[in-house]
Amino acid sequence: MGKLYASLTPALRSFVTRSPMFFVATAPLAADGRVNVSPKGGMDTFAVLDDTTVAYLDLIGSGAETIAHLRESGRITLMFCSFTARPKIVRLYGEGRCVFPDAPEWEGLVGHFGSHPIPRSVVVVSLDRIADSCGFTVPEMTLVRERDLQDKWGERKTQTQLEEYMRQKNSLSIDGLLARPHLD
Repeated sequence: MGKLYASLTPALRSFVTRSPMFFVATAPLAADGRVNVSPKGGMDTFAVLDDTTVAYLDLIGSGAETIAHLRESGRITLMFCSFTARPKIVRLYGEGRCVFPDAPEWEGLVGHFGSHPIPRSVVVVSLDRIADSCGFTVPEMTLVRERDLQDKWGERKTQTQLEEYMRQKNSLSIDGLLARPHLD
């Protein structure tokens, strides 16, 4: 059934890069802090950088839990599920960090992804555990289409409006952890 891998094999690379969605899980260090799980979509927002490093384009959203948790501990898990006839789950565990548009390495990273009007950061994950499992209980479903609602929302905003939105919604996590200090 399940297997551990030292690095991303060609088959695993193919599986994760072809997945139309994945899930991101992070948690604060505090025992009473809230665990966060976020669905991520867009096949052009995830990239394998090398055998043990992946990244995804983090778009402006209604919260900043992942950013806050990564600033505090770096712990992150990405989960990919097959919704096709052949079941499979792949989990990528590691240490993540956020690279923001003002960072020197931004241009080198953002080129791995499709063009989106509201990039917030690139989350880079150094993998320390790669595992798969059967996925026998994951339902088989058909992808109808990817949604472009977030991009359309961002296209209607000015840069000033986006910055104000991030100041209001992305400065702190729901547990009060600092997420985006340079927004002040």
